[in-house]
Amino acid sequence: MKVAGGKPIDKTAIRRILVRAANWVGDVVMGLPAFDALRRNFPESHIAVLARPWVTALFENHPGVDEIIPYSRGQGILKDLAERLRVVLLLRKGNFDLALLFQNAFEAALLAYLGRVPLRVGYNTDGRRLLLSHAVIRDPEILKKHQVEYYLAVLRAIGWEAPTQEPHLHVGQKEASVVRGLLSYEGIEESDFLVGLSPGAIFGPAKRWPVERFAAIADRSIERWGARVVLLGSEKDASTCFDLSRAMKHGAVDLCGKTSLGEAMALIKRCRFFLSNDSGLMHVGAALGVPTVAVFGSTDPIATGPKGKWTSIVRHDMDCSPCLKPECRNGYPCLLSIEPDEVWEAMEKLREEVEGENPRKSNL
Repeated sequence: MKVAGGKPIDKTAIRRILVRAANWVGDVVMGLPAFDALRRNFPESHIAVLARPWVTALFENHPGVDEIIPYSRGQGILKDLAERLRVVLLLRKGNFDLALLFQNAFEAALLAYLGRVPLRVGYNTDGRRLLLSHAVIRDPEILKKHQVEYYLAVLRAIGWEAPTQEPHLHVGQKEASVVRGLLSYEGIEESDFLVGLSPGAIFGPAKRWPVERFAAIADRSIERWGARVVLLGSEKDASTCFDLSRAMKHGAVDLCGKTSLGEAMALIKRCRFFLSNDSGLMHVGAALGVPTVAVFGSTDPIATGPKGKWTSIVRHDMDCSPCLKPECRNGYPCLLSIEPDEVWEAMEKLREEVEGENPRKSNL
C-alpha cells in the first residue's frame, strides 16, 4: 500500500512510541501480531498503549508493553472534554516520537496531533488524512483479508518488517490465582476436563447461536467426556448464561459477569476446550492456545475468524451471507441451520487432532 506524507522514518531516532489500540477485545487480539512486530522493530524503545479501560487487561501482562494509558469516554460532554484534555496533556508530557494508530477514528489522530507527537502513522480513514504525518492509503484489497493482516499492513507500508503470525496473549499470576480459587470453591480440580462455553456476543443476535443448542453441547460434554462445564461472558451476557444453565439437564458453573477480563482470560486458559460465538472471547481462546470451536452466523470468518493452532469454525454458507448485520429480517437461517450434532462433530474432530499431537492430554 502507498503512504502519503513525510519522509522515510529514521528508526534510530525513535525512542518513545504511542500505540492507540483498537476499542474492542477481538480487534485488540487480532492486532497483537502487529504490536509484536512493532516491538521487534524497536526493541529498545519505550512503548505506551492508549486504550479504552475494558481492553487494558489484554496488555497488562504483555512483555512488550512499558506503559498503559487508559482512555475513558461516554461520561457526558463535560467529563469527556476533561478526559480528552487529560490525555492530550499526558501525551505532551510524554514527549512521544511516534504514534501508531491502530484505531481508525478521527479522534485517534486528533489526540496524537494535539499531543504534539511529530510522527503520526495510520490509515487514511474517517477524514483524518491531514492529521497524519504518514497516511497509509487503505486499498480495497486489504479489506478482503483477515484483520490480522489489516493491522500488519500498516507497518509494512512504512517499510518495517511485519511477518504474519498468530496472536498470543499473556495471563497474569494474580488472575490465575483468583481463578484457581473460584474453581476450587466450585469443586473443580486441576485434573478435571473443563469445557468453557461463551454464548454471548455484543454485536447482536445475528452472532448468537441459540442457548438451547449451547445447552445440548454442554450436556453432551458432561455425559460423553466426563467434563465440568463453566459459562463465561460479560455482565451483559448474564441473562443469556442464566437461560443456558436453566436449559441444561446437568449442572454448570455460571461465572458470567462475575470475572474481570483478565480473570476471564485466566479461566479460558484453564479450559481444555472452548465453544463460543464469533466474539471477543473467541479470539481470546484462540490466542491462548485453547482448542476453540466457533459458531459463525452473519459475520465473515475470512476477516474475523479465530487465529490459532487449535481452532475450528462451524458455519453454513447462505446466499445472503456474510451480511455483516447485527439483526436478520429473514429469521437467522445462517445460525438456525446449524444443529448441535454438527458442532459436536467439530469438537470431537478437533479434540482428536489435539490429542493426536499431545498424547498426554488423552487421559480422560
